[in-house]
Amino acid sequence: ERPETGRLALYLLGLRAACPPPEHGPQRTLVTWLKFYLEEDWAGSRRHGHPLTSYYQYGLGVLALCVHRKRVREEVIRRLLEAEQHGRFGHGDSSAVDTEAVVALAFTCLERERFVGAGLAAELRTATRRVRRRMVEAQGQDGFFGNIYSTPWAMQVFISSNVCRTQPAYGRAMAALLGNLGAFTTGATMAQVLPVLHGHSYLDIASMQCREELDTLVPVGLDPPPEVPGDKAVWLVVECRVPRCPQRRLYDQLVPVPASASLLDVLKAAAVQGPHNFTFDTQDTPQGPFLSRVLGLEAQQQDRSYWQLLTAPSTSLQMGVADYRPRDKETLILRLSHW
Repeated sequence: ERPETGRLALYLLGLRAACPPPEHGPQRTLVTWLKFYLEEDWAGSRRHGHPLTSYYQYGLGVLALCVHRKRVREEVIRRLLEAEQHGRFGHGDSSAVDTEAVVALAFTCLERERFVGAGLAAELRTATRRVRRRMVEAQGQDGFFGNIYSTPWAMQVFISSNVCRTQPAYGRAMAALLGNLGAFTTGATMAQVLPVLHGHSYLDIASMQCREELDTLVPVGLDPPPEVPGDKAVWLVVECRVPRCPQRRLYDQLVPVPASASLLDVLKAAAVQGPHNFTFDTQDTPQGPFLSRVLGLEAQQQDRSYWQLLTAPSTSLQMGVADYRPRDKETLILRLSHW
């Protein structure tokens, strides 16, 4: 099985933010497991030159260990630094903003906690400045860095570097977020955007004084989206690139669904619609259901493939299958791509 580097890292960040009780035995065990996962994540795929999971998860692991004030070997840090220097964070045609942001936060934490020597600290500062510069250059007309979900990660980089007040791109991104808060509907996405709205980054977790924190957490019940009367029809297209699929377009059908249906509802409707057999599978993740298999073709970490979600002709969706609600007559494309 692949190491659960990213999931465990996020759990440990959340655990530290929640100010756990003084008994640290179980927490120390989890930190030890994360250090083991980091080593296994890379060692298991040395011949490929990249982690078994992804640079995003690998960077999350380094960040979580730093926030818990645990040192990592210099070799582990230099793996990320070399990847940043050679532009290896991209995912095919998609944005690398979230990965670059996570890595930049990890670099800033390592420097701030003085876990590295002066020479390496200078290299990490330079790398973080490069990341910020690329983010500013890549900011879209809509104000987002990459997409709406990678934007809070990017904004945390500006916050942690104390340059958010002097960077106009940060102000544009904040305005874009405030106008689209309805897109953050899962616990994981809310956890990314809430610190930014209060002017904090995940690095602030390391300096929290838990004895002074008030227990103000209360459960919040999310209302289901309102039902929209009527029906709509969505064109669903499945594509797979050659040579894996000589017939590039594997599915192309109009799928009728209720007007309030999400993309996940469209897939479910296609699965029961005849006469063409349509099958799909999803995996549960902290961000919601993740499309893992379509028409028997599985997205595999080993060959770095994934099911890309697009609206025709080639615009990547900024939401997951359970959150995106297509318009009537919209064409949605599921494309098996590589990163």
